Amino acid sequence: MIFRGKNTPRWIIFFIDLFIVLFSSIIAYLVRFNFDIPSSEIRTFNTVFPLLLAIRGISFILSKTYAGIIRYTSSKDTERIFFTTSIGSLLFIGINILTYFLWENRFIIPFSILILEFLLTTFTMIASRIFVKVLYNEYTDNTTSKSNVIIFGAGEAGIIAKNSLDKDAGIKYKVIAFIDDDTKQSGKKIDQIPIVHSSKLEDLIQKNNIEHVIISVQNLRAKRMNEITETCLKHHVKVLTVPPVSKWINGELSFKQIKTVKIEDLLGRSEIKLDEKAISKQLLNKTVLVTGAAGSIGSEIVRQVIKYQPKKVILLDQAESPLYEIEFEINQKRTGKLCEVVVGDIRSKDRMQNVFKTFQPQVVYHAAAYKHVPLMENNPSEAVLTNILGTKNIADLSVEHQVEKFVMVSTDKAVNPTNVMGASKRIAEIYIQALNEKVATNFVTTRFGNVLGSNGSVIPLFKNQIEQGGPITVTDPEITRYFMTIPEACQLVLEAGSIGNGGEIYVFDMGKSIKIVDLAKKMIKLSGLELGKDIQIIYTGLRPGEKLYEELLNNKENTLPTSNQQIMIAKVNSYAFDEVKGKIDKLISLFNTQDNFPIVQLMKELVPEFKSKNSVYEKLDKK
Repeated sequence: MIFRGKNTPRWIIFFIDLFIVLFSSIIAYLVRFNFDIPSSEIRTFNTVFPLLLAIRGISFILSKTYAGIIRYTSSKDTERIFFTTSIGSLLFIGINILTYFLWENRFIIPFSILILEFLLTTFTMIASRIFVKVLYNEYTDNTTSKSNVIIFGAGEAGIIAKNSLDKDAGIKYKVIAFIDDDTKQSGKKIDQIPIVHSSKLEDLIQKNNIEHVIISVQNLRAKRMNEITETCLKHHVKVLTVPPVSKWINGELSFKQIKTVKIEDLLGRSEIKLDEKAISKQLLNKTVLVTGAAGSIGSEIVRQVIKYQPKKVILLDQAESPLYEIEFEINQKRTGKLCEVVVGDIRSKDRMQNVFKTFQPQVVYHAAAYKHVPLMENNPSEAVLTNILGTKNIADLSVEHQVEKFVMVSTDKAVNPTNVMGASKRIAEIYIQALNEKVATNFVTTRFGNVLGSNGSVIPLFKNQIEQGGPITVTDPEITRYFMTIPEACQLVLEAGSIGNGGEIYVFDMGKSIKIVDLAKKMIKLSGLELGKDIQIIYTGLRPGEKLYEELLNNKENTLPTSNQQIMIAKVNSYAFDEVKGKIDKLISLFNTQDNFPIVQLMKELVPEFKSKNSVYEKLDKK
């Protein structure tokens, strides 16, 4: 049970190393003089050995060669030992040369002894550590049941992952193989562990009872990660990922940082290439206002904007606690001096007037909105007040205070809307487009689908349901949605804002639509559960205003390309500002009636393509 105890105290390792120095020195003398040491050399021992031990001891203390855990000795430990003994030997050489001139033209230590002692000390120190490591591994291999692991990626990150595994969890896991897509790596070994081509992954899993596959490759394409994950999940193998290097603690990877692969990792797409110069030109030394700054989209826009060195960023939201959280996060990153946090409601024009008058923003990102379809279907007056009046307030004040650019965050639900929320966002789009034709401020709209992990989205809901043991609720087995990561969406918002000249509606490439039920099934597998045995999926029926398939463009619309392949310009109908303004003012005035049907009826007049689905307002379409 010696290997199961506590780590050997450092002072014992230190004295063992000094003993190795003494032992190596004696052997060096014996070998040099053919086991017949002259008496003249023996007389110098009382000076030579204390000097050797003192210099070696000081160098060991300074470099802390004794501080490492012996059973986890790595290549870095051997490098440290070699460097330390080399420095000590160079110091001996300096002392030898000095004594030659001070002590009867005679070296206190023969150079041949120095060379032999250096070689023996270095070799013995390294060999002893490797011996203990091998002995420990052999012992623990025979006395404990380990989980077999494969590391995907035979590069530097893979080696670091293996070392962190040995250091933090060596008793529990055994690396069977590295796998890599590079055929040139196949057949080679790392620490006596074979590198196998990735085409053999399934075969390795089946033959070696693999429990975990750790993906160490940085910035692996989502498509490739999906392929690996699918293979693993088919054989009930858990998939883990190594975090980006930027998140390592003090530049070192800890095993505890290696986490289970998330559904977001599988749905993400290739890295977006942004026009950094154009974005920087728009934001550098500018005062930027972000409405809805406490929300999932707004807060990420704030994080992205800060990277481009604005003069000041105004974080505006009415949600007190989430606003405090984003303020705290930004202050932690020491960028708080750039930010001003304002609690306020975009529906209050007087309050917004004060914000604009006080800070004089030059760029506005308008992300504040109500977005939940069923809630707005039951509360259309609130959708009008926030999504339409709120947008109108911010837009009008942007014109009044000579804002250079206004970028509105819209939604794919504004296309052929089937619900109040989507229609309210479409009306907001129509207003700022019509306004753009009459003023100097450039108004730009960005339109995209669901974002992964946003507040109230399906993924956090499914995660919570899985944690609770189910069931997972899906509205319809055929329902599909487009998905995009929050950072990706916000990067494209900044890009679209920088290239927009005013009046455009930018549509983002959302990739392929995904069946929600398939998403639920994959999340169940990633959680290590089995559908039908550990957890159930139940269908609840479409909610009020919900449609099976989301669209990004109206049927009458087409698109034009931009300099960014992931951003397109939607060609939409134009509207006369005076006519639009009159109808919108009338719609807002209906709020006080609190009569939902007249409100929705006027929304349908403003947006003729608004056809309600699974809603009480369907009777208005029949008229």
